[in-house]
Amino acid sequence: MSKPVFVVTEQRDGLFRKVSFEALSEGRRIADSLGSPVVAIIVGSGVEALAETAGHYGADRALVADSDIFVNYTAEGYTKTILKAIQQVDPEIVLIPASSMGKDLAPRLAARLDCGLAADCIALAVDNGRVLAKRTMYANKILADVQFNSTLGIASLRPNIFPAAQPDTSRKATVEPLKVDISQTDLKAVVKELISGAGEKIDISEANVIVAGGRGMKGPDQFKILEKLAAVLKGAVGASRSAVDSGWRQHADQVGQTGKTVAPDIYIACGISGAIQHLAGMSSSKCIVAINKDPDAPIFQRADYGIVGDLFEVVPRLTEELKKVVE
Repeated sequence: MSKPVFVVTEQRDGLFRKVSFEALSEGRRIADSLGSPVVAIIVGSGVEALAETAGHYGADRALVADSDIFVNYTAEGYTKTILKAIQQVDPEIVLIPASSMGKDLAPRLAARLDCGLAADCIALAVDNGRVLAKRTMYANKILADVQFNSTLGIASLRPNIFPAAQPDTSRKATVEPLKVDISQTDLKAVVKELISGAGEKIDISEANVIVAGGRGMKGPDQFKILEKLAAVLKGAVGASRSAVDSGWRQHADQVGQTGKTVAPDIYIACGISGAIQHLAGMSSSKCIVAINKDPDAPIFQRADYGIVGDLFEVVPRLTEELKKVVE
């Protein structure tokens, strides 16, 4: 049997995030191609019960690092603990969600393991017993096929790209507690409190539908019409960098090269011209709808559907019509 596929999961408040199901499902697919087992690691406080869920999504073994010191994410604590687990398991490849946490964690692990890192992957494949990764480069202008030169490779997976399998409740994972050798003195920084944004419901990196606004929104109060449309579609509200820089939305909502990379089923761009930095963060969306009064706006070149018109007239009408369909 080949070396295991190692999957780093992510949880929040004792519940797996959607990206964990995607990583576990892709790990299972790659492991089946290699003839390997899947080993998942779960780090947190009060997370022992998640091991069963990891098994439902394809894990054969679940290593659980459960400690009060992991109530909140800490770079040093997570890195040291997961590094210890990887060295213990000796896997073929490590898969980790390319979430905010994963983007911080993956390069730390790669540096300490002296191995290759394929970041923000959009596809994985197995060729002659080796895992190959596909990722975008140069603001999504090209696709690169990546092969690991090191014995071990780490691949971070772009959220909403890899489909999560249906859970198989008949699958069981062997649960193994992982001894935690971390103390407060090991932590250079400690998170004292997490404050959620007002009305925050869905993280844009995990949303299936995103309604985003740009400079054309003209002010923060105008985003209310986007929030109404997003509510109808059970989606999230995003923003361009110009809207965030203007103080209209918080940075957590920013989509683009200096914000979050998203890949929802539907991306509705309202009053967004389509600068290359913004396109780099949302061009993996499965369906792009652009609403802009400028018929020559670059966003229309990347959109699947375009509406040339005043967004302050189009969006409310679109919201009302969609209500009839959804309800």
